[in-house]
Amino acid sequence: MDFDIFLSIAQTPVQGHTPDEDTMFSNFFDQLRAADQLGFGTAWVAQAHLSTEVQKRNKNPVIPHWEGEVGLCTDFFQLAHLMFAKTRNIHVGSAVLSLLIQGGPVATAEKVGAFLALHGLDKKEQRKLRIGFSAGRFEFMARPYGIVPRDIVEEAAWPALRGQIFAEACEIFLRLVGGEVINSNDVRKTILTRSNFRSDEDWAKVQKATKQRDSLSSLPDSVDISNRYVFEDLKNIPQDWNRGLLDLILGSHDPILQKEVNKIRPVKVFNLSITPPELIEATHKAMEVHYHLDGGPWKRNYMPRTLMVFLNDESDLSDAEQTEAAKGEAEKALNSYWGALERTIDPMKVARAADNSVIGNVEDVAQQIVERFHPDDCIMAWFDFFNHDSSRVIRNMDAFMNKVAPRVQELMA
Repeated sequence: MDFDIFLSIAQTPVQGHTPDEDTMFSNFFDQLRAADQLGFGTAWVAQAHLSTEVQKRNKNPVIPHWEGEVGLCTDFFQLAHLMFAKTRNIHVGSAVLSLLIQGGPVATAEKVGAFLALHGLDKKEQRKLRIGFSAGRFEFMARPYGIVPRDIVEEAAWPALRGQIFAEACEIFLRLVGGEVINSNDVRKTILTRSNFRSDEDWAKVQKATKQRDSLSSLPDSVDISNRYVFEDLKNIPQDWNRGLLDLILGSHDPILQKEVNKIRPVKVFNLSITPPELIEATHKAMEVHYHLDGGPWKRNYMPRTLMVFLNDESDLSDAEQTEAAKGEAEKALNSYWGALERTIDPMKVARAADNSVIGNVEDVAQQIVERFHPDDCIMAWFDFFNHDSSRVIRNMDAFMNKVAPRVQELMA
């Protein structure tokens, strides 16, 4: 089993205290250095954009109940350079970077190439830049970059159309990263049909809007959407960087998109934090078939599994007291989290989701991991979840890698 770490840099109030930005970044780098020394495989960093506090003033706030800022990493590439400079062994990854912001897929592909051209100047360098990419959970972060409906048809189709815009962005990004010369005329076209929508009612709204816009005599069976990104021939530079230092991971459980991106180049998959176990296993089965041949056979550790870790190994407590203390810590943190995300996640997804936390003392946590995970899985452990006590976070990381991980391997042997 592989063990990675997720670092959120979430500037949220905990028990009435919100650290300032300097403290948040200092804590982050302390935890990063500890993760490197403890042997975690990859340090995954959350990326966010624009103030979540300020967006609560908007007419339709996306996360109206969130207090503080979701995350302070607004430019993963700048942070990643420092992360590599301050560590020796750990890989660095984005979890996840939105392709729809800060210039879109063309700019993102260019940033990847520029970063790795510099990162790879040391020919002995083997640490990978692992780019997890998605459409982004919070729509308000993409709106200022032009990701908004362009007419009444797109407005009616928006929930489904946004996913299609992301699919278009994925193709552009992956082909440019691969070194191709591309033209938007050669990029996938978006044609909406009933299959793109959750209900007949949703599809009917799009049909009616199209009939009105185009002055049609009847409702259409399909609706063509013009490309979001329009450009003539282009190719990104630098172009001769070491692509062996790049790892690509899709932040979507759309099986069609997973298949499509792997027609272009090897793209792994992120397990989102509330993904039910049956979907996880279905994804593994599908990826065994569709994972790009250049990536070799599909492996389970190609899909990192998000896991919130509420571990208590404090020396002044008995085993039983550690368990109870961890339960109390988890309850407070999880209640704050789900309350903050109220109405931003489909309640049915939450109801069907597997328990994505492990809670208790060393033995409790080890047993829970063994019960829920496959020996070949990759766990992306989240320790700083609603916890600004950095020294405690690092103690938990230490106990996890030096006590929990060996116990897991022992139980799975």
